[in-house]
Amino acid sequence: MEEVKKKLIEASPKGKIPCVMAFKIARECNCSVAEVGDLCNELKIKIVSCQLGCF
Repeated sequence: MEEVKKKLIEASPKGKIPCVMAFKIARECNCSVAEVGDLCNELKIKIVSCQLGCF
């Protein structure tokens, strides 16, 4: 999970990450979108421009 956290932090310099990027990170790291969402919450990263209304 540390690799996922690192990618999320790098992808969200202003504390926000586009939904499409969250999905991409989930695919790259072979984890679920829900896990990425939980990590974003833990890291206080806001997911924006959600495509499906998941976040």
